[in-house]
Amino acid sequence: MTDPVSPYALERAVAEDLARQAAEILLHYRREGFTAEVKTSGDDLVTVADKEASELIVAGLRAAFPGDGILSEELLDNAERLGHERVWIIDPIDGTSEYVKGSPDYCVSIGLSVNGQALLGVVLAPESGELFSGVVGEGVWKNGQPSGFSRRPPAESVIAVSDTEHDRELSLYPLPSMMPSGSIALKMARISAGEADATFTMSPRSEWDIAAGMALIEAAGGVSTRRNGTRIVLNSEVTYTRRGILAGRSDVVEWLKAALLRLQVPEQVHQVTQADDVWTLAPQEAQAGQQAGASLHLRHASGQLLAWALVRTDAELKNAGLERLEGDDRHTGMLQKDMVRIYGPLSRA
Repeated sequence: MTDPVSPYALERAVAEDLARQAAEILLHYRREGFTAEVKTSGDDLVTVADKEASELIVAGLRAAFPGDGILSEELLDNAERLGHERVWIIDPIDGTSEYVKGSPDYCVSIGLSVNGQALLGVVLAPESGELFSGVVGEGVWKNGQPSGFSRRPPAESVIAVSDTEHDRELSLYPLPSMMPSGSIALKMARISAGEADATFTMSPRSEWDIAAGMALIEAAGGVSTRRNGTRIVLNSEVTYTRRGILAGRSDVVEWLKAALLRLQVPEQVHQVTQADDVWTLAPQEAQAGQQAGASLHLRHASGQLLAWALVRTDAELKNAGLERLEGDDRHTGMLQKDMVRIYGPLSRA
């Protein structure tokens, strides 16, 4: 039950109720059938269930908290939310690919950001009925019962990873105890309940993928950062992390960060600028292209450059042209998959 003395008791109760209602929509379409549409690629899908669940959650939050901003994967974004201190960040189906395939590894994710910080998170797995909720400073609950991190030693920790990244290349790296799965929000929820200990990604994630999970992990006493340890600020103008993330129990995250460096596990970094720690990895022609107005994207492993690209876009990001793409086929291919998720299909500039 929601703690009546919590200053966020109403927010938690509303988010939990909306997550349950959204889950009913998702289960309905699972029973009745639906079609999936491609957004940017075959890995990036949307269904009628995403849209209806988003509409329900957004309407419910606007009715309950009319002064708050909203960012949803399925809602047309605008700059209005940037002026709000409190912003709800929603993914009506995190794990749409799994939902389409018939896998149970998807969830409803609702997070509340206050001044750019993850504060409250609700994650519900419709197929199992598992409901994770948490408030930073108050704790985490699973199905209404207090929950929290495991006590496994870092070297024996369970590392939740992307099944897509694992299948493509993570399986090549001898990182022990990897547990591949789909939805990152559900990974982070399970970490907050001690069912895994940390997670990382090779590619960026959108705010709606991680906002609720960040709140759950931080409510349990953990951390969520980019791969290089820098802070993730939510409700940003750019709604994705630009590079991979690390999240989980603090001691495990430190152990994992060192292991990823030692094993030279690659990472994509997008829209690189001189302020980024990887700027010096880019060759002179890449830096010159960025300074001339192109977006610089690169792939590296522990400070070793593996691939880089320059992309030109119009003012509204409606058309993107690939100006340069350098590196071997494996690494340029992985980098280009990420860029398609950001820009959509790329023409040759």
